[in-house]
Amino acid sequence: MIYAVLFEDDEKHSDQRSVYMAAHLAFLERNASRITAAGPMKDTASGQPAGGLWLVTAEDAQAVQVLVEEDPFWPTGLRKSIRILQWTQVFAGGKRQI
Repeated sequence: MIYAVLFEDDEKHSDQRSVYMAAHLAFLERNASRITAAGPMKDTASGQPAGGLWLVTAEDAQAVQVLVEEDPFWPTGLRKSIRILQWTQVFAGGKRQI
């Protein structure tokens, strides 16, 4: 199954982002077979950080939660909230997938 993980960051802890970024990126690389895409988001009106997004392939939502908690960003206080949503891809590369 594919999951979209939406992160809302707590900007009170934004100083932790630069401290742990190298470890976070190494974590993403180590888990590239499961985390197929990842990156930050910005508010289009203000240009301010608006959290992040991962696309994850996993057996179930609990496996995604475990993966999130293994991320070096997790214990820093940077993550204010997360949402794990099951996603069904129906269109890609100009073609229907179903």
